[in-house]
Amino acid sequence: MQVAKPVGRNASAMKYDILSALGVSALCGDKHRQRLMLRLMVLITTRYNWQSNELSMGRSEIARLWSVDERTVKREMAKMRSAGWVEVKRAGVKGRVTVYALNLDGLMAETTPSWDIIGTDFAERMGSRHGGAGGPAQVADPNVIPFQPRSRTDAAQGLAEGAWGRVLAKLGQEAPAQTSAWFGQLSEMSHDGGCVTLAAPSRFVADYVNTHFVSRLLSAYAEIDPGVRRIEVMAVD
Repeated sequence: MQVAKPVGRNASAMKYDILSALGVSALCGDKHRQRLMLRLMVLITTRYNWQSNELSMGRSEIARLWSVDERTVKREMAKMRSAGWVEVKRAGVKGRVTVYALNLDGLMAETTPSWDIIGTDFAERMGSRHGGAGGPAQVADPNVIPFQPRSRTDAAQGLAEGAWGRVLAKLGQEAPAQTSAWFGQLSEMSHDGGCVTLAAPSRFVADYVNTHFVSRLLSAYAEIDPGVRRIEVMAVD
């Protein structure tokens, strides 16, 4: 189910909710994630058209807003598309700039782990289906499935088996936000002797986990398999 566009009487509240979720989610990450999300927020607050779900800007204008060169703009916009935050609505051709659209479903899923940090009321509000163009959320229709983002942890635990499945379940109980944001994206590549190699979907995730969470992963693994002495996280993209 697509997330309703932030238009109508409740539009302002939903816009602030999305920006709040982006801001808090950014602060949960490292400097690279923070910078990328801040750049997206600048585009949203300065040039994004909520009514048409369009961001129509040339690279030179984006570069000026971000205080970078156009090559950096090309690279950063590619990262946002790859992350599922934005998508190309109309490709730029012959003097016309590329028109982007926000992927609200992708942004909701990306920021889910940070909702509880803001507050349980915020998490409930974001998790429920917002009203459309007409106002507040309507009474549930049995034929309509409300938006309920499934965390990466739930999806990963449904697929993980063996020692990694037990480790992931343990981490999910001890650190649900971190597990949903990071550990749930990993999978076990090899478990050979005292070394476990985990696969990450991108270099960004691999570097972040290696920098911040290897000791936690090792501790969790050691409780399941005392023979594990080393954890390695590798990107598979």
